[in-house]
Amino acid sequence: MQSITSPAVARRSRAFLRVAGPDAADYLQRMVSNDVEALAVGDACDALLLTAKARVIAPLRILRRAEEDFLLLTEPERGETVRTELVRMRFAAKTEIEPEEHEAWLVLGGDEVLDERPAGEEVGEGELELWRIESGIPRWGREIDDSILPAEAGLDETHISFSKGCYPGQEPIARQHYRGKVNRRLRVLEIDGDAEAGDELLLDGKKVGRITSAVSGLALGYVRVEVSADAQLKLRAKPGFARLR
Repeated sequence: MQSITSPAVARRSRAFLRVAGPDAADYLQRMVSNDVEALAVGDACDALLLTAKARVIAPLRILRRAEEDFLLLTEPERGETVRTELVRMRFAAKTEIEPEEHEAWLVLGGDEVLDERPAGEEVGEGELELWRIESGIPRWGREIDDSILPAEAGLDETHISFSKGCYPGQEPIARQHYRGKVNRRLRVLEIDGDAEAGDELLLDGKKVGRITSAVSGLALGYVRVEVSADAQLKLRAKPGFARLR
């Protein structure tokens, strides 16, 4: 399987939620990790819905369709979880939270397009997965779950505003960002041999990481930050090795 060249597009399975009403912007601003109120109509941002302890409930893409109308995109298996959490925390906010149906296309290296196939060569799931791993993009259920800190997956650089007001999980997120550090980070790895999700990575016989996704000689995995860039890592109980890309 070869690396993907642009332009290329792929169908993307997504869940969609409409959040609309007089309090929609204020409510989302108080619930998610990025600055929703700063979005102009037609703009979008990535964000996280978090627990109070900064564990990820779901990654989101938020599109502002009108002043009081937002569309939330998330992974298909998280749609109902997001809706339930937003409804549970809504209280007196004048906001409608309802599912919608759309068709989503991803322009590789670009943005998501709804309900209209963009120009470009269409690629399948295998090619899309290769592009995702090459690009170091985490995926729910592989690199992201409720055991992962956002900074470990690099989501603090893309999904979080450090200048907006309060939201669930803000305090531990800010504390880690300004005063702490993470012990592991998501890395792209080149694999010599066969690898699959769950394989442990060893350095001098000591576990220093694990693979979360793998395809065609490339992988994503969490690796301890002290591992040097030129280290050769062994796969536990398997022939072959891995190097940081």
